[in-house]
Amino acid sequence: MSYLMAIDAGTGSVRAVVFDTKGNQLGVSQHEWTHLEEDGVPNSMSFDCEKNWPLVCNCIQNAVADAGINAADILALSATSMREGIVVYDKAGKELWAVANVDARADKEVRFLQESFVGMEEEFYALSGQTFALGALPRLMWLKNNRPELYEKAANVSMIGDWILAKLSGVIATDPSNGGTTGIFSLQKRDWVSAMAQRVGLKDDIFPKVLEVGMLMGNVTKEAATAAGLSSNTKVVMGGGDVQLGSAGLGVVEAGQVAVLGGSFWQQVVNISSQTRTPKDMSIRVNPHVVDGLSQAEGITFFSGLIMRWFRDAFCELEKLEAQKRGIDVYTVLEEKASEIPAGSYEILPIFSDSMKYAKWYHAAPSFLNLSLDASKCNRASMFRSLQENAAIVSSINLDRIKEFSGIEIDEIVFAGGASKGFLWPQILADVTGYRVKIPKVSEATALGGAMAAGVGCGVYLDMVNAAKELVVWDKTYEPNAKNKKVYDEIKIKWCKAYEAQLKLVDDNITTSMWKAPGL
Repeated sequence: MSYLMAIDAGTGSVRAVVFDTKGNQLGVSQHEWTHLEEDGVPNSMSFDCEKNWPLVCNCIQNAVADAGINAADILALSATSMREGIVVYDKAGKELWAVANVDARADKEVRFLQESFVGMEEEFYALSGQTFALGALPRLMWLKNNRPELYEKAANVSMIGDWILAKLSGVIATDPSNGGTTGIFSLQKRDWVSAMAQRVGLKDDIFPKVLEVGMLMGNVTKEAATAAGLSSNTKVVMGGGDVQLGSAGLGVVEAGQVAVLGGSFWQQVVNISSQTRTPKDMSIRVNPHVVDGLSQAEGITFFSGLIMRWFRDAFCELEKLEAQKRGIDVYTVLEEKASEIPAGSYEILPIFSDSMKYAKWYHAAPSFLNLSLDASKCNRASMFRSLQENAAIVSSINLDRIKEFSGIEIDEIVFAGGASKGFLWPQILADVTGYRVKIPKVSEATALGGAMAAGVGCGVYLDMVNAAKELVVWDKTYEPNAKNKKVYDEIKIKWCKAYEAQLKLVDDNITTSMWKAPGL
């Protein structure tokens, strides 16, 4: 038998997953890791390469053991990671400095760029689909300003998934889907635009070669084979960004296809041609996809899954006890009760994540509006349902914006992640958007996308599109309820007006924003 491995470096943990060539998951191992704030550096989130590499190696070894296979039978492996996180190397390939994805230390540099180079952010966004807030330019500028001795040694920069592949193969490179999130990149050419760095006084010779997802990088080095328990015959293949590879793992690999990824944050992604012009208002993020010739327009809804966890832990002790007695998940109990609440949740309006405003993005203070003193209507079940409806409504607004600038027509959504596992939330998403919702059978879409890349690199699959068509299997389909959609269309309008009013309270320093982008 022959096998494939994917290594997934997420924000909160790293996983190694073993698949057979039919896409069946055979073994997995996961380690949590922590990204600490540097002393004296507010809003920083450092990535400790020295500490985290042994965790990666341990995951690889344990995943092989869990699968019960011989490591020598792994044909190829690839890696994916949280996007935006970067690693800076010296000329010998040794890590100098690294940060995780939501590191926000460079707020002063973001403001400096916006104020000193008026119009540049808009110009760079038109090329890259990214704003400065989480891009690499402000972070590299921070390094130059605050750690000049490290900056002077900088000879290469890559993403965190690329770092794993570099440790395994000895080759530093990146792919468009991950490297594109630096913002120093062209959507159309799928390559670095080093002149961006030069124009703001940064080094323009530190950007490594760009390989398309599925391209062979080499074999596992002897040193890495010893450290990770692998064979030096195993091939190392270029991977990509977690959302983009996750999309491939869901079968979303052709122009016009749409996915909503319902995790801690929700992403709404729509495949568009890489030649599509970015929106003039910079409201939506655009990233290169893992399929050559495609980009992905991406809306993001902050904290949707985390809000549910907060609501569960803050208010739902009785439901937890009931779930424990019945031997089921507490969210199943909550969905059962919420399903008895009519569409619209008695007009309760949750105020949490705003719809995406990528150019200048901040949120109102968390709150519920339109609560009443009628306990038969205003209770845990109705508030829980209102949160589910709100995540779907904000997703719908983001999809509407993508349709406006891209010209894409949508009739179907692939829904995945933890939110798709229930029976109520997928139906609400269908009712709110008016689109058919399909649920794939895969539970590890991002890792499966990584395994697809590995398989392409060693010739198991022709390319990412063919791999997706061969491996993705569908589980359930939900058709929209037209009557409920009319209810949600009215709520969407009210919610937008309410959110605008709530943002004014933040502007007037009456309430505190749930989150603000660096530089605001």
